Amino acid sequence: MKPLSPHRLSALSLCLAASFAAHAQTTTPVNLDTVSVAGQLASLRGAQDKQRAAQGVVSVVHADDIGQLPDNNAAEALARLPGVSVERDQGEGRFIRVRGLGPDYNAVTINGTLVPAPESDRRAAGLDVVPAGLIRSLEVLKTLSPEHDANSLGGTVSVTTLSAFDQSGRLLRLELGGNYDANAAKSAPSGSVTFADRFNDGTLGVAFALTSDTRRFASDNVETDGAWDGNKLSVFELRRYEITRARQGAALNLDFKPNADAHFYLRGFSSRFTDDETRQSNKISFATAQAEGVGGDAGAARGLKARQEINRVSSLTAGADHRMGDWRLWAEAGSGRASEEKPNALASSSFKASFKGVSFIDGMRPVLQAPVAVNSAANYAFDKLKLQDSTATDQTQHLKFDLQRSLAFTGTEVDIKGGVKVSRRSKDNELEAYAIGTKQLAKAPYNLGKPQLAFTAFASADRVNHPWNEFGPGVDETRLRALIGSVKLADFRDAVDSQVNDLKMNEDVNAGYLQAQIEHGATQWMMGVRNERISFDASGWASDSAGVKPVMFKSSSDHWLPSVLWRQELSKATRLRGALTHSVVRPSFGQLSPGMLVDGDTAKLGNPELKPLRARNLDFGVEHDWGREGGVSAYVFDKQINDFAFQTDLAGTAGKWKDFSSVNTFANGDAASLQGIELAYNQALRGLPGLLGGVILSANATFVRSDATISGFDKGVRKTRQIALPSQSDRTVNLSVGWEGHGISTRLALNHKSPYLLEVGSIFDASKDLLVDTQNQVDFSLRYQIDKRWQLSFEALNLGNANYYVYQADKARNAQYEQYGRSYKLGLKVAVF
Repeated sequence: MKPLSPHRLSALSLCLAASFAAHAQTTTPVNLDTVSVAGQLASLRGAQDKQRAAQGVVSVVHADDIGQLPDNNAAEALARLPGVSVERDQGEGRFIRVRGLGPDYNAVTINGTLVPAPESDRRAAGLDVVPAGLIRSLEVLKTLSPEHDANSLGGTVSVTTLSAFDQSGRLLRLELGGNYDANAAKSAPSGSVTFADRFNDGTLGVAFALTSDTRRFASDNVETDGAWDGNKLSVFELRRYEITRARQGAALNLDFKPNADAHFYLRGFSSRFTDDETRQSNKISFATAQAEGVGGDAGAARGLKARQEINRVSSLTAGADHRMGDWRLWAEAGSGRASEEKPNALASSSFKASFKGVSFIDGMRPVLQAPVAVNSAANYAFDKLKLQDSTATDQTQHLKFDLQRSLAFTGTEVDIKGGVKVSRRSKDNELEAYAIGTKQLAKAPYNLGKPQLAFTAFASADRVNHPWNEFGPGVDETRLRALIGSVKLADFRDAVDSQVNDLKMNEDVNAGYLQAQIEHGATQWMMGVRNERISFDASGWASDSAGVKPVMFKSSSDHWLPSVLWRQELSKATRLRGALTHSVVRPSFGQLSPGMLVDGDTAKLGNPELKPLRARNLDFGVEHDWGREGGVSAYVFDKQINDFAFQTDLAGTAGKWKDFSSVNTFANGDAASLQGIELAYNQALRGLPGLLGGVILSANATFVRSDATISGFDKGVRKTRQIALPSQSDRTVNLSVGWEGHGISTRLALNHKSPYLLEVGSIFDASKDLLVDTQNQVDFSLRYQIDKRWQLSFEALNLGNANYYVYQADKARNAQYEQYGRSYKLGLKVAVF
């Protein structure tokens, strides 16, 4: 290989579109015997440097590391960190869990501004709206100092986009690529451009990145939703999804550094994520629950769901950092907005028929056994459909000031820091719903008869492609929407659904803190306290036998949150860390919803009176570095959570719910606890001879145990039982082996999650609980540096064609089985300068 200068090495950095900056410094060209810096190794060193310098426990993904695996978004990039696991939607990473705690209990910031959530019921920010190509680095803060917001029980994810001061010279990088999904047999393009440079004698930095990525893919599903009575099944549904997801993102960062003591910045981020989904389905409902292989009478309902979700997330942050001798002042203002629109969504539709001699085989992945007539469109007729138009928005604003004073004594350095922060958040949802049924269409002014509503008038020319079941023709969306267009929608408006789902919630947080960082020799302490006052108000609608009426609720709470963080350097390579911290998080917006819907002797309602969840967190661990070639770490942690929120049933309790059969709502539990250990190992085997010297190994594992108490009323008697925290795997493991050299960078990686509780099916009966089975995903990436400018990349995702399997207590009882197939990406990147 031709000798390279450090500047040319930066152009050869092996990374994806997420790789925004080179690590080499601009110097006079020098001839080198070997290439000593490469993509995976550079990312390992960058992450290691950040983790070593941190006061608390922090896990880092550097931009070069994001570029080494098939990471479509930030959630998938984070999935390889110790203590972090990802929740997938249609096979793509969307939400993250930290140390066994669900996504709504973790916070996400972009350039310091809290990321709001587009979904009306979620507090968690879906990281699938953040394309990996816009990210400079990702950090997961697992221990919070007093200066940090206390709004996370598991951890805070900090997303940082590119700055022109991240690298030494001008940067312009272009990338074009495409991806192919084997299950859908479809391909789609992707592309990105990244630019960064400094102006005005190096004092003004301008950086921007644009990215666009589209995926066309499919998934196959069969589910029962837990409709088991012992070994007998009442209902199961076959589904085929066809999906197109497109992400467009932009980031613009302006930095002005007139001198070494002043820094002014403006950070802008915007992302648009569209999800077009069609779902063909065939739902089988037995007249009486059937055992496997036993035939009986059943109804079949052919259906189509077709909708587009448009998610937008944006943030703008402006701030200043100014030093004045021993004093340092920070000031920052930020705003974030997220929205989700579902315009004219065909939420459901059904064409029904009845058959005899219907059965199923295979309880894990039910296969339909039925007469051939079940696949004939001539046997089905229109029953009903639902149309929805909804918009949800979530907005945040913050303003903060921090002041620090540095003091020096003999052998001791002290930094005293304090500050205030004002945060405002508002969440609202508006829904218009329409229900069109056969009875209404048969009446004037429509007078539609059986010929116009027969399935043959709406069947598609193509049969549904399903791998495990013969499906017959699908529902043609164009024909179904023509039926919708022929009626006056106002005649079919569902007034109750349209009003009960409208809501507005406001959450105000006023915070202040004071902390002191004391460093004496090899010992560092950080001690302080944070106070947060949380005010909450909600307004919505309640529907019962008396009609629909408005409801309002207000509350406030005050929280003092002390923290102590400790770091002890045993040597240049080895250190100990410990922390005692406290945090407080409001329940999810869906749990806090003021809406209520009463239908006969059943009811469904939120609980705006829920208390915030409060946690005491203990962490202790050791880290050891092998120079800059890697390291090993081990951490133990313990969390005690008060007022844990859970789903419950109030039917049978004294008062208004005494005679009800089901009242689904939420309540605060007494306490929950979580303990675990995190182990991590990273090493570049640079000292080994020959090809072995290019090997880079990475492994981490997290073992967690949790316990929570849930309770409810069974026929007026209060009962309790113990569960593990939902979404918490006892074991998560990440393994990868990579190799770099001679212009090639390649890596094979495995992500493993043990089973976890997805949903409590019944407060009183563990046999109704839904659990997610073990998940193993294998990914592969290969990059080849053609010359100093051009790079070719190939990525393969989900090589093992792993499925997503949910079961009801027993693995033989399907709740949901979904398979996605493999996908591939091919890319070409050019570094213009």
